[in-house]
Amino acid sequence: MAEGAPIIYLDPATVAEARRRGDDPRKLEECTKYLMTHIYGLLPGPPVPIAAARTHAACAAAASDGVDRISALPDAILRNIVSRLPVKDAARTAALSRRWRPLWRSTPLVLVDAHLFPRGRSFGVSASAPTRADTPGIVAAVSRILAAHPGPFRCVHLLCGFMGSYQAQLEHWLRFLAAKGVDDLILVNRPWPFEAALPAAILRISTLTRLYIGMWKFPDIAGLPTNTAFPNLRELGIYAVAMEKEGREVEFIVARSPVLETLNIQGGNTQVLRLRLEHRSLRCVQICSCCVENLAVVDAPCLERLVLYDSLSKDDSCVRVKIVHAPRLRLLGNLETGFHMLEIHDTFVSAGIRSSPSALFTSVKILGLNVNFGVRHDAQMLPNFLKCFPNAESLHVVCAKCSEATSLVSPNFWDDAGPIESIVSHVNVLTFREFKGEANAISFLKYFVQNAQMVKKVAVVLANPQFTSYSIDTLWTAKILKSVRWASKISSMQDRCICISTCKALFFVVGMCSRLDRIPGARHRGVEASSPAAASSPVHAPY
Repeated sequence: MAEGAPIIYLDPATVAEARRRGDDPRKLEECTKYLMTHIYGLLPGPPVPIAAARTHAACAAAASDGVDRISALPDAILRNIVSRLPVKDAARTAALSRRWRPLWRSTPLVLVDAHLFPRGRSFGVSASAPTRADTPGIVAAVSRILAAHPGPFRCVHLLCGFMGSYQAQLEHWLRFLAAKGVDDLILVNRPWPFEAALPAAILRISTLTRLYIGMWKFPDIAGLPTNTAFPNLRELGIYAVAMEKEGREVEFIVARSPVLETLNIQGGNTQVLRLRLEHRSLRCVQICSCCVENLAVVDAPCLERLVLYDSLSKDDSCVRVKIVHAPRLRLLGNLETGFHMLEIHDTFVSAGIRSSPSALFTSVKILGLNVNFGVRHDAQMLPNFLKCFPNAESLHVVCAKCSEATSLVSPNFWDDAGPIESIVSHVNVLTFREFKGEANAISFLKYFVQNAQMVKKVAVVLANPQFTSYSIDTLWTAKILKSVRWASKISSMQDRCICISTCKALFFVVGMCSRLDRIPGARHRGVEASSPAAASSPVHAPY
């Protein structure tokens, strides 16, 4: 952060406290900016894109005969037009004519506070982003709109305010929305203070179909009525929200949302998360950058995607992941072989112990694993994890960063581990990211290509040399894979290898296609479109 750059996020009290401790408040400011950038990038967009709302496109030319044909359309069509406008433009339609005057009040509106800023201002983290001084104007404008419109609201996205000092107004808004109705609500606080309390009134809005909250402290659920329910809620996002009851707040909402399909939790726990999922309609669960102790999927008959990414632990203990009943689970990632203690049904997955039939999950087709190949135990756990998912067709491996390497696995380790059904008979796509040339990783790659009879595409993405102590030669990597006999029926090495320098942010590819741009779904970072390695992307985006 530049020395003269203004401090936007930190309030004066936080700046003073940081300086009292001898810390540089600008470093904390930079971390906050990074976190907000991450949150904004994950949020679903409004029905009216912010950029489009600020683009003053030329109005369509009037008909040559001067007749207003739009006003002659039925009320239902006109209301549809108004509902697609930014809130300021929707209100202005009342001034067009008597025909339009009552329409905006009878139309479910789109209220996005970023639409209230003049052209040229940004709602994100750029130099033109909202500052603390803009918040009083935002609060006043939102209050006027909520009071003037009888509801319901199609969507309300409030992202630009530093709301820590406006708790009374925020609670008033939420009571308005509970009374008038809102389908889509996104409420993100701009810190600091970092853990401003979110009013419990938000949990009384029963009309919600989508709810995202970010940078708050979760309301106390102890005093809520027992009949609290969210009968229409289908999508729930909780971003950097402090929870004090070890995840029971999440279970509280999930248990009262009978049609919930998507649950997305991103970071922010002040305590460890212990989550037990029993839900009949959940289809996608993402838990990323959270301090997790225990995750149990007890009964989720519709669950299709389960993504754990960048799991954290306060005392470096393992995270217990238990999957009991999820018969439709198709995508699972990113399990860490040295960090996640996997339990399938009632069987723990352990190194050196043969997998029993009760520890198999046959529905999984896309599997993501993080492996620290520099640690012997983590590498030895890899075949045990793979054997639990015998029908996996896409395998996505990330080589975790190794701070202190241990001894190597034996040269015959992979052969002694016995056949891995998924590799031998099903895997047709392998991505291998952050490859550093470690001996254990090389032995696995050799084992894979020598045994994978169905493989069609293999992408090996080399680690950025700026962030690793290993010296990696792309041609050397290609030579290793060329020197072994491939089990798949690939006609020639020309069809098998493409070597591109990672120094230019490109990668080394081995596959059936002789050109990268012919690989369906391939992205510029070398991750297959269906890869759970992209777990930090919003859950509403396709994998």
